[in-house]
Amino acid sequence: MKKFFALTALLICLFTAATVSAASKDSIAEQRRQIDQLSAETLALLYAKYPHAQRVIGECYAYATLSNSGVKVLFIGSSHGRGLAYNNQTGEKVYLHMKELSAGLGLGAKEYKLIFLINTRDAWENFIAGKTRFGASAEASADDSLHGGTIEGAEYVAPGVWAFQMTTKGLALEATLNGTKIYKDNNLN
Repeated sequence: MKKFFALTALLICLFTAATVSAASKDSIAEQRRQIDQLSAETLALLYAKYPHAQRVIGECYAYATLSNSGVKVLFIGSSHGRGLAYNNQTGEKVYLHMKELSAGLGLGAKEYKLIFLINTRDAWENFIAGKTRFGASAEASADDSLHGGTIEGAEYVAPGVWAFQMTTKGLALEATLNGTKIYKDNNLN
């Protein structure tokens, strides 16, 4: 009787694994499609607010878009998101995850979009490898390294990396990239 139950359990596990495997391939394609769509929507929002950003993004080495949501209650906060990095030089797409932990007094919840401008190959490699360390302070505008001008609305966040942040829903007292980790989504890449 024990052998019967063990065999039945084993067969159920095998059938479930086969079904999950087939479903996960469809799920991966669907997740990629959703992230591609979120990226396009994020860029459209950015271009509506900062029309010059379309030229800058087209001329930079690479860019990344992330859609995020976060909550901060009293002394602890966290955010999570997903997105896409695109290398303008090679056409490579890298699907991303983002996690952020913050400490300090605050209160709020929000959904927001981050758009990163990546100006060099080294900055690209560090960004997609999860090695980019974001600074504690940011400037109101940044040199675009292409035409000697500034990127209105963008903030310098790391060597070779600038960011636009757009809150889409909610209200929070402060937005910062401190304690942020962006890394490849191993399931989608």
